[in-house]
Amino acid sequence: MTFDYRSHMRAITITEPGGPEVLAWTEQPDPQPGPGEVVLDVVATAVNRADLLQRKGQYAPPPGVTDVPGLECSGRVAALGDGVEGLAVGDEVCALLAGGGYAQKVAVPAGQVMPAPSTVDLVTAAGLPEVAATVWSNVVMVGGLEAGETLLVHGGASGIGTHAIQIAKALGARVAVTAGSAERLERCAKLGADILVNYREQDFVEELRAATDGRGVDVVLDNMGAKYLSRNVDVLARLGRLIVIGMQGGIKGELNLAMLLAKNGTVTATSLRYRPVAEKSAICAELVARVWPLIEAGTVQPIIHEVLPIERAADAHRALDDGTVFGKVVLEMPS
Repeated sequence: MTFDYRSHMRAITITEPGGPEVLAWTEQPDPQPGPGEVVLDVVATAVNRADLLQRKGQYAPPPGVTDVPGLECSGRVAALGDGVEGLAVGDEVCALLAGGGYAQKVAVPAGQVMPAPSTVDLVTAAGLPEVAATVWSNVVMVGGLEAGETLLVHGGASGIGTHAIQIAKALGARVAVTAGSAERLERCAKLGADILVNYREQDFVEELRAATDGRGVDVVLDNMGAKYLSRNVDVLARLGRLIVIGMQGGIKGELNLAMLLAKNGTVTATSLRYRPVAEKSAICAELVARVWPLIEAGTVQPIIHEVLPIERAADAHRALDDGTVFGKVVLEMPS
C-alpha cells in the first residue's frame, strides 16, 4: 500500500507542561502503520485522568510512543501494516492506546483494536476501551472477584467507577462505592451500587465494617494511592486483595505489614499504559469475549457525561479537574 508521507492531520498537542490552556489544536504528520499495526481514522476519543497528568508533565508516554495524549479512541480502519489479519479497511472499531487518541489519525497495534459493540454508536464507543480494560484486568484478571464477594470502588462516580459497578454486579458481587456528594452516590446506586459512602462526611472503614458485619471487603479498587493505603488494608477481609491503579492521594504511604499478614492479604499496583503489547492485546481479547456481550445485552452501559468537539479539549480537562464529571467525557473529531 502506498502512502503520501507529506500528508498531515490535526491533533491536540501539549505546548509545555501546565494547565488546560497549554493544549493546542495543531498540524502533525500522519502516522504510518508499522508491522502488526493499523492506522485508524479517529471519530472520537475520551478524556482520562492520565491525560491531565501528562499535560502537567507528570506522566510521560512510554518510549517510542507519540507525545499526543489520548489512551483510547473509536474510528474506522484506514490502513493495515504488514502481517495484520482479521481487520479490513473501513471496519468500525475502538482501540486501547498508549497515546495518540487526541488526533485525527492514530497508529495502534492490531491486537489492541476491537470491534465496536453492535449496540453502541461509534462516538460513545470511544469511552469504552480504557475503562473496560482497566476494570476487567484489575478487578477480574488480577483481583479474581467472584459472585458473592464484596468490591469497594473508590471514586464510584468516575469513568472507571461507573463501569466497575456494573461489571461487578454482572458478576454477582456486592458493590460499595465512595463519592463526594449525595447526588453522585444516588447516581451510583442507580447503576447498582449497594453500599454508599460519602467520603467527605463518613469514614469508609467504619461504614464497610458495619455493612459487612465486621468482615470487610474482598477486593478494593483504589485510585488514591498513598492517602488511603493503610485504611484500605484495614478494610480488607481475610484473603482480601487491594489493587492500586492511581496516585491521586500521593505516591508514598506507610504499609502495615503485620495487618496484611494477619489477613493473608495482597497489595498489587498496576499500570495499563506501560504493559507490553502482548498483555494489552490479551486484555482486549478478554473484553471482546466477556464484556462486549454484556454491553450488547444492555447489562453494562457506557456512562457518558458529555460529548465535546476536540477543539474544546481544554474545557474537558477543566471539567475533570473540577470533579463535576459523572462517567466519561468524549471528544469528537470534526467531520
